[in-house]
Amino acid sequence: MRMELTKEYAFEAAHRLPMVPADHKCARLHGHSFRIEVQVTGEVDPRTGWLIDFGDITAMVEPLIRRELDHRTLNDVPGLENPTSEALCGWLWSRLQPHFAGLSAITVHETCAARCTYRGD
Repeated sequence: MRMELTKEYAFEAAHRLPMVPADHKCARLHGHSFRIEVQVTGEVDPRTGWLIDFGDITAMVEPLIRRELDHRTLNDVPGLENPTSEALCGWLWSRLQPHFAGLSAITVHETCAARCTYRGD
């Protein structure tokens, strides 16, 4: 059986977008309550009955979020100097993909109505 698992995480961070016009609202420093979805796809192990333990996903994702993103100014994080949702998706993908052979998507919810998804292509 092929399955998709999604685990959600949250963090608070500030950012500003340095590549937009100076009068754009996102040029000013502001914050978000970011939500991140990590999706893993693959075959269910017939012995365990699951694709991957949600705890294994959390063991890789939460330390990364807490150590490098939570309550930070994202512009100060190496690789996120222009911290768009798109850049954050790619940044998370590059750090998580080596740990999850079945990583299939990273979704960043910047607001309750705006999100970005990266599928590694």
